[in-house]
Amino acid sequence: MSTIADRYRSFMARRFVYSRWDGSQRGFDVDADVLMEQITDEVIHHGDVAAALRRVMERGLRTADGRQMPGLAEMRERIRERREEIQESGELDGSLAEAARELADILDEERHAIDQARRDAARSGDERRATHADAAATERMMRLDLLPDDLAGRMKSLDGYNFESAEAARRFEELSERLRSEMMQQLVDRVSEGMESVTPEDVQRAKDMLSALNEMIDRRDQGEDPEFEKFMDEFGDMFPDNPSTLDELLESIARRMAAMQAMLNSMSPEQREQLSKLSQQFMDDMDLQWQVDRLSSALQQQFGPLNSDSSYSMEGESPMSMAQALDAMAEMGRLDELEGLIDAATSPADLAEIDPERVREVLGDDAASALEQLARLTNELIEAGLVDRVEGRLELTPRGLRAIGSNALRDLFTSLRQDRSGQHHLPTIGQGHESAYDTKPYEFGDSFRLDLHQTIRNAIARQGAGTPVTLHADDFEVERTEHLTRAATVLMVDLSMSMPMRGNFLPAKKVAMALHTLITSRFPHDYIGLVGFSETAREITAAQLPEVSWDYVYGTNMHHGFTLARKMLAREHGTKQIIMVTDGEPTAHITSRGDVYFDYPPSPETLEVTLREVVRCTREHIRINTFVLDATASLDRFIEQMTQLNGGRAFHTTNDELGGYVLEDFLERRRRITHRRAG
Repeated sequence: MSTIADRYRSFMARRFVYSRWDGSQRGFDVDADVLMEQITDEVIHHGDVAAALRRVMERGLRTADGRQMPGLAEMRERIRERREEIQESGELDGSLAEAARELADILDEERHAIDQARRDAARSGDERRATHADAAATERMMRLDLLPDDLAGRMKSLDGYNFESAEAARRFEELSERLRSEMMQQLVDRVSEGMESVTPEDVQRAKDMLSALNEMIDRRDQGEDPEFEKFMDEFGDMFPDNPSTLDELLESIARRMAAMQAMLNSMSPEQREQLSKLSQQFMDDMDLQWQVDRLSSALQQQFGPLNSDSSYSMEGESPMSMAQALDAMAEMGRLDELEGLIDAATSPADLAEIDPERVREVLGDDAASALEQLARLTNELIEAGLVDRVEGRLELTPRGLRAIGSNALRDLFTSLRQDRSGQHHLPTIGQGHESAYDTKPYEFGDSFRLDLHQTIRNAIARQGAGTPVTLHADDFEVERTEHLTRAATVLMVDLSMSMPMRGNFLPAKKVAMALHTLITSRFPHDYIGLVGFSETAREITAAQLPEVSWDYVYGTNMHHGFTLARKMLAREHGTKQIIMVTDGEPTAHITSRGDVYFDYPPSPETLEVTLREVVRCTREHIRINTFVLDATASLDRFIEQMTQLNGGRAFHTTNDELGGYVLEDFLERRRRITHRRAG
């Protein structure tokens, strides 16, 4: 049958259930580009790099090879699970309860022996012996009947008791020695975890260690060399965590003392009283107690209470020894501390303050490795040139802005069905201003952009080597050119409160960043402008776009948005269009006095001035294409009027399909423009 210690060791062996390290595993590697991919939506939605990183910290990061590293949320869950395991591992007073049960068994054996002695005397026929035995039995039974109910009281009352049973006397002596050893052990365990059993020799060595430790603290406080190395040479085996400095040693001891206090706090008042009485009865070494108290006072001044105010509910059925209970309390304290550090972390830099070895001990190797990588997130982005720290705030660099836009564009194209993917390709070759980096034989009507190198090669190939080189018309090679087309686009994005409330803001802003990236990268001669509108409208620059958020105001001012977009497009040439993304009908406009007028349902005046601005756009050959989210009947009626006046198109879509529709429509329109110019 397994012992209590065996069961506890087996239980403790299961503490690393998440990733037992055998040296073959690889750690997590953070890739800045992969990280940017995973924070793209967060940055777009909230416009805050630091907030996006906090969310990555919470959920964890997917590495370049597809592995998912645990985030802080999973680490908290592991801490909760581990805490529950410890709480269910045993009962704190198990050792005392077991001792009480054993004492009750010893007393039963003694009562049986008393009754047997009385019967033996009565059967002997010796009346004097019988009388004497009866009196002795009565006295012993009365003394046993008057014993206190508690373990400590019984042990003290039985001190000096003359047992009838030699076996009961032997067992009582063994129990007394075991309790004395446990009381000594719990005192020594406050300081050292390297002494699994306490013999008289061990107690003396513990006193020597405590004396040397207190003297070392005194020397340090007086500015002298504490002689830490000398202390560790003599007593290092008592501290298996192998501290490298005096402060590390003292912190380790302080945590054990705090764990002991937490264990006491977790006991019921009756249990604490029993332990105190047993300590007074069996702890007769005042010098040891004095040295411990002296050390405890010094540690309290240096480290404060740590988790000594904590208490835990232990709900297991298996009895735990004092040493086992102390280990359990120490680990509970480490779990509490780690959870507190995790909860307090508001940036990756905060995670760097958490000792990865402590995480490895409590949560496993994968969590420790993940924590180290999470702590480096900010530096990885800074070193990659994707973000920069400006006045203490993380901001996207131009490169980071391009990366966010490219990620958004790729995400949206990926979401398109294969048969809907748009292409921007013009197979014909003709006049223009954009070099195609290719050549062709000259034909009548071609722009005479002569490629001299290829022309001379043609002549040499025709006439052979030698000088002079004579050029013929057939030798002429000219640069191929693509048709140069230009389009000017203003994207109007609804920033009213209804957008985030209905889950439409992120898709709309993602479209804005993707479209901006598409135009600036694939159509660099095109113009792209951005307008956000809610109660009023405002122009948004590319640098401002990542930080744009919805407005905490009421009103959907399309009138102001169209006015601003029209003025922006008036400065441009080429085919002009406005792309509007909205989920609401116009409920605000700018009055003749320059004020904002808001009303819901929309007032006739707001509808009128908005449509009047649509007419102005139409006269200036600006096409308005509208992408409608969560359309209502009244919004449908307004959009229908607008498209009839302008000739633009309206698309009713959902937020998960918005990006695909906008990009596909833009590319299709851009392709038609190019073909029309080519013709």
